[in-house]
Parts: sequence; C-alpha cells; structure tokens
Amino acid sequence: MSQPAHETPQPTEAHEPETPHLDFQGTTPYEDYVKADVLTHLQHTLSDDPGEMVFLVTTQVMELWFTVIVHEWETAARALRQDDVPTAIAALKRSVRELEALNASWKPLGQLTPQQFNAYRSALGEGSGFQSAMYRRMEFLLGDKSASMLVPHRGAPRVHAELEKALHEPSLYDEVVRLLARRGYDIPEAVLRRDVSRRYEESPEVEAAWAAVYSGDESGELARLGEALTDVAELVWRWRNDHLVATRRAMGAKQGTGGSAGVAWLEKRARKNVFPELWTARSYV
Repeated sequence: MSQPAHETPQPTEAHEPETPHLDFQGTTPYEDYVKADVLTHLQHTLSDDPGEMVFLVTTQVMELWFTVIVHEWETAARALRQDDVPTAIAALKRSVRELEALNASWKPLGQLTPQQFNAYRSALGEGSGFQSAMYRRMEFLLGDKSASMLVPHRGAPRVHAELEKALHEPSLYDEVVRLLARRGYDIPEAVLRRDVSRRYEESPEVEAAWAAVYSGDESGELARLGEALTDVAELVWRWRNDHLVATRRAMGAKQGTGGSAGVAWLEKRARKNVFPELWTARSYV
C-alpha cells in the first residue's frame, strides 16, 4: 500500500493591520475622556514674547500635577484613618513618581536669564505661584498650615471653601502620628489633640517613636510607611530648592511677582523639612 503524500503547507497570507475606527458621531471617545481640546485652548498669552508660551504651559502642567498629588495624599490619609497601611503606602509611592515628574517641570524654566524672564514678566502683574490654591492644599496636607493663606482666595468662594475645609482637617502627617499612637507608641495627648488648623510642630515623643520603628524590623509595615514618607519629603525639598535656583537665575534678589520677598522667602522655605521627626530620628537608631 502506498503511503499518503505529505501536503506541503501553504504560506499564510500576511494580514494587514485592521484600520482603526475613524468615523464617530460628534467628538472622539478620546476627546470625550481627556478633554484635550479644552486643555490645548487654555493658553492665552499676554505678551508678544515667544517664551511666555513655555512659561504658561509649564505652569499649567504643574497645576495638573498638584491636583494628582493632592488626590494621592488624600487617598493615603483616608487609608491611614482606616488602618489600611498598604493602600496608603501604594498611594504615597505613586505620588513619588508624580513628584519626580512635577520636579522635572522646572527643566524648561530652570535656565531662564533675567532678560528672557523680563521679556514677559510684566504680563504676570501680581500673579504668583504663591497664589496657587492647589499647591496650598498640598502644603496643608504636609502639615504646613496657616489661616492667612486663605486670604488671597476670598474672591473665589468655591476655592476658598475647599481650602478652609482642608485647613481644618488633619494633615497626612497628623494621620500618620495618630496611627503610631494606635500601634502602641507613646504619643502625648497634646500632639494627638492639637489644633490641626495650625502648622505642625516637632515633638520629641514622635521622634522617639520613629527611632523605635527604625530600630526594629526594617521590613515591617511602619518602617515601609516611614520610607515612603521620607521619599515624599525628599522630593518636596528638591522641589523647593529647584524653585529657588530657577528664581535666583531668572530674577536675582528682586521682589517676587506677587509681592513676596522672592529669593529670600524661597530660601527660608527650602530650609524646612516636612515630616521633621523622620529625619531627626535617624540620629538615634
């Protein structure tokens, strides 16, 4: 009996990629979700200098990153209230990547010469990043509270109400300190029941608690939380220093656009650490 002949496999015809769906009723689903048309038409320069567009877009991008970071830190604070440390750590770690992107926003502005900045500086009038409501919410979440910071926003009722609410809520770090107390660390009632609308002040007992955390199991939940917070604090410090350097290069020691002391004010800010006991406790481990 003869053997059946082996059929030679035929080459498979290559298929061209399918054409994406191009015909939509109204706008595209991408536009409906991202609102790109809105975002790309928010730029209204006030001078003829081409460099103003870079300054304006970069500042708007910073505001978007502020918004995302506030969302992450509020998520972390809620999780800590519920003793859900893994969710808090995850939100803090996401915010670290977002802070890195935010800090990179200084790159287009970081080498402005005084002449370049002066070309459109007058268009800013009294406008200043100092007046950013979303940045203020970031600072409040870090524990840097001040009721006077609401004053510039009295003319915007919704923004003022959001800031006032944030002022009277515990900061992210307040929630961290309360968690330490619930985990058995000796945190004084004066710290736990402090007026959260005021700036957080360092506590020797909180420092001792962090020293104990870091002297124990470094792979433990609280130590990992401490390191996530330290990553955040370091990048906030870098943000403040990059702001200082960019301002110093662009305008020297002149008064800031919003009437602040400019470089002198930024130098004072750059010397402050957020979550202070996380830094000082390391000397006792």
